[in-house]
Amino acid sequence: MPATSPRDGSAADPRVAALRRMRLVATLLLVSMTVVFIATTAIRLDWPWVPYLRAFSEAAMVGACADWFAIVALFRRPFGLPIPHTGIVPSNKDRIAKALGRFITNNFLAATVLNDRLARIDVVGLVAHWLGNPVNAKRLGDYAVLVLPRIAASLPGPQIGESVGRLAQQALQTVPAAPLASKILAVVWAQGEAQALLARVVDYGESWLADNKDYLARQIARRSSRWIPQWIDNFIAEKVLNGMLSTLHEMRDPAHPWRRELQKTVEKLIVDLATDPQMRAQAESLKSDLLSSPLVIEQARTLWAEIESGLNTRLPERSHSIAQACEQALRGSAAWLVEDEARKARFNRRIRFLTLRFLLLYRFEIGAYIERVVHDWDSATLVDRLELQVGKDLQYIRINGTLVGGLVGVLIFIVSKWIAAF
Repeated sequence: MPATSPRDGSAADPRVAALRRMRLVATLLLVSMTVVFIATTAIRLDWPWVPYLRAFSEAAMVGACADWFAIVALFRRPFGLPIPHTGIVPSNKDRIAKALGRFITNNFLAATVLNDRLARIDVVGLVAHWLGNPVNAKRLGDYAVLVLPRIAASLPGPQIGESVGRLAQQALQTVPAAPLASKILAVVWAQGEAQALLARVVDYGESWLADNKDYLARQIARRSSRWIPQWIDNFIAEKVLNGMLSTLHEMRDPAHPWRRELQKTVEKLIVDLATDPQMRAQAESLKSDLLSSPLVIEQARTLWAEIESGLNTRLPERSHSIAQACEQALRGSAAWLVEDEARKARFNRRIRFLTLRFLLLYRFEIGAYIERVVHDWDSATLVDRLELQVGKDLQYIRINGTLVGGLVGVLIFIVSKWIAAF
């Protein structure tokens, strides 16, 4: 994108107006000194301060013209004349590009400078403060609602499903099956979930058996031998069912021998899965058989197809809920980032390390990139950009040169009169 040139008449960049304003001030000061010099020279007055004013204006014109020439000579040739050592910037564009790239690399991308500068920046705090702002969080949530349907529509569903399946296979292949099963079983058993499930099974079994006792008795009697009297079949069925109900009722007690035996069996299984080589080998063999089945990838592909279908059909109608969820998640993340100073410092150190590593790794490439950018600019672009950056300040040199030149001229005039008096 071309730079805004001070000569293109554009008023969009405030720097252009500031540069023009300072140029006008410096030029008007030179013009005023010229008018004063002409007036004090052409009009013969015997006032004692007139010679001092003429000396001031004469020297001020010389200083203003000299500084104007010096400033213009930096960027272009004054009046287009081929004066030696003028147009310094465009004439030395390549050398400036190399010097600028080298300067940035050696002074701004040095390890000590970067580490010191990055250590002063609380990146996590800044991010958390920005995300904690309800306006920013809401804006990101609304943006997520707009972007998610496009992302879902552009995703290659079958390929992703197959990739998810293969990634799941690769991940599971690296995880030892038996120790993992041992840990899961130990956690479930220790938290009482398995015992609670067993208690519910016993309750349900007792309840179901009591509700269907007559039906089961008839089924048992019907399948008995026809040579056995009916009352014997009923008696046997009654005894069997009552025994089963009594056993289930007794198993409600956690101290029941069968439940104790089950506990010992499960605890032994947990230990065997973690330590027994034979158990590990059997678990790995079972895992390999399962993972080698093409059903794993097919199930992953089917699962992703269902997820993708749900995304395409449900996202628009749930946009408001999604936006609110994203907003709450972002604000919650911001609070989580700053609530623990140790955590925030740890994240900052990690970010600083990664940033420093990246910048140091590519510091010479960054310097070379800056050199190429400046080298590719045409001379007019380089001049305009530099003039927009420093041109306003350089006009103060013209103003100071006018005033200082005038004061020096008055001093020289005074000294010359003092020397002539002797």
